[in-house]
Amino acid sequence: MRHLRSPYNPIHIPLGFIIWSLWFVALYGGLSVACEVAAPPAEAAQWTWLNALLLAGTLAIVVLLAALTHGFWRASQRARQRPKERFVAWTAAGVNAIAALACVFIALPILSMPPCL
Repeated sequence: MRHLRSPYNPIHIPLGFIIWSLWFVALYGGLSVACEVAAPPAEAAQWTWLNALLLAGTLAIVVLLAALTHGFWRASQRARQRPKERFVAWTAAGVNAIAALACVFIALPILSMPPCL
């Protein structure tokens, strides 16, 4: 079995979706708590401190997932002669890329809707 920090360890394949699911729970859980505790005024529309905070957190997660995608993709290029390692790194890169796109798609309402409807 490969060391956990190796990009060729199969444990990294679901990593993007794990990060995405934690972000999803934090995003909507944090939104619900913030709307209950300190709801921003409805007149501000989408330009509130809460939307800015949610957008900043989303941007940080998307950057993290993009960096992981790039790292795993580069690892797959280094493993040209080892098909199993290349498959693991390439699949992990794909999963992280899909998770990053999912974060962007799910966060689009932050740009257009008030947070506490």
